[in-house]
Amino acid sequence: MFSKEDKVVFDTLFEAVSEAVIVVDEFQKITVVNSSAQQMFGYSKDELINEHLEILIPQKYKSNHGSHFKSFLGTKEKRQMGKGRDLYAVNKEGDVFPIEAGLNPLEIQGEKYIMALIIDISLRKHQELEILELNTKLENKVKERTRNLKTTVDELEKINKELDEENKKRIEAEQKAKVALKKERELNELKTKFLSLVSHEFKTPLSGILTSSMLLAKYKLTEQQDKREKHLSIINNKVHYLNNILNDFLSIEKLEKGEVKYNLTNFSLTGIISETIQSLNLIVKKGQKVIVESAIEEDELYQDPKIIGLALSNLLSNAIKYSPEETTIKLVVTQSNGVSTIQVIDEGFGIPEKDQKNIFQRYFRAENVLLNEGTGIGLNIVKSHLENLGGTITFVSEENKGSTFTVQLPNKAVL
Repeated sequence: MFSKEDKVVFDTLFEAVSEAVIVVDEFQKITVVNSSAQQMFGYSKDELINEHLEILIPQKYKSNHGSHFKSFLGTKEKRQMGKGRDLYAVNKEGDVFPIEAGLNPLEIQGEKYIMALIIDISLRKHQELEILELNTKLENKVKERTRNLKTTVDELEKINKELDEENKKRIEAEQKAKVALKKERELNELKTKFLSLVSHEFKTPLSGILTSSMLLAKYKLTEQQDKREKHLSIINNKVHYLNNILNDFLSIEKLEKGEVKYNLTNFSLTGIISETIQSLNLIVKKGQKVIVESAIEEDELYQDPKIIGLALSNLLSNAIKYSPEETTIKLVVTQSNGVSTIQVIDEGFGIPEKDQKNIFQRYFRAENVLLNEGTGIGLNIVKSHLENLGGTITFVSEENKGSTFTVQLPNKAVL
C-alpha cells in the first residue's frame, strides 16, 4: 500500500490532472481516484476505494476484461488501451459511455499498480456521428445526381451494347463455323489415315498368309515337314498379329465410350512377366536376349492382370521389334511404398527428339520406324489403361542408342 507521504504526493499530482485518474493494484482493487474520476463516474471517493475495477465496466465487456488485464500486467509497458477497438465504461446510474484510456504500469515498494488516465469521448462520438450523418446526406445527393447522369449514360450504353451483342453473335457464328470446318477436316484426315493404316497393316500379313498357304500345298513329302512347319508358323504369327490389331481397334472404341470394365484380382507379378516373355519367344530376333532383373518384396498385386500383361507385351514387343539382332533387352522390376515400377530397357533405334512429344498420340509413329510393322495405337491404349488404374507411363530415349520405358502402378488398385 502507499505510504502517507506517497499518498499525499499522488493525491496532489492526480488532482492537478484534468483527466480522470484511477489506480488499481494487481488484483484490480481500486486504490486511488481523483476528483475528475469521481465526477465522471458519479461515485464518491469512498464508494470506489477498495472496490473491484469491474464496477466501472459494462456487463457485456466483463467476460474479456480479466484476460486483457493479465496480459497488460505481464508486459509492463505503457500503451493506449483498446487500440483498434471502441472502449466503454459505465457510471453509477448505469449509463454506458465511450472512453479512451491510457495505461501506465507502476511499482511502488515492491507492489504492482496500474494507473489509467481516462477521457470521456461522448461529445466527440456525437460530433463524429453528426459528421457521418452530414456526409451521408451529401453522399446521397451525389448519388442521386449520379443516378440521373447514369440514366442518360445507360441509355447510350444500351444502344452500344445492342450493337456489341449483334457483333458478338456474328463473330461467334463465324468462329463456330470455323471450328466445325476444322473438326470436319480433322475427322476426314483421321478417317483417311485410319483407312490407309488398316489397308497397309492388313494387306501385308494377308499377303504373307496367302503366300505361305500356297507354298504349303507344294510340300507334300514327309522330308518337307520342316518347311511345312515353317510356313504354318508364319501363318500363325500373321493371324496372331491381325488379331492383335483388331483387339487394339476394339480397345480404342471401348476406351472412348467409357465401356472398359476392369477385373481387379490378386495375381503373381512374376507369373505375368514369365507368361508374357514366353508368348513373345516367336518374335525374338537372332541373338536377342530378354533379361529380367527383379527386386520385389510383394509378388502378389491387386490389379487387372490382363492390362498388366497387355502393357508388358506391348513394351517388350516394341523393344524386340525396334532393336537389332544380338542385343539385350532388360526388364527391371522394383517396389517402394506400395508402388511397383517396371522398366523395359532396350538398345534399339531410339526415338528422334522431335518425335518424342507425340509418341503417345494415337496413330503416331516415329519417322525412323515407318518401314516397320505397327499401327501407332498400342502405346496410346496402354497409357489410357494404366492411368485408369492409377498408374503412369514415361520414357527416356536417344536415337540410335535405345529407349527406357517406365511403368509405375500401385500394388493395390482402387477404381
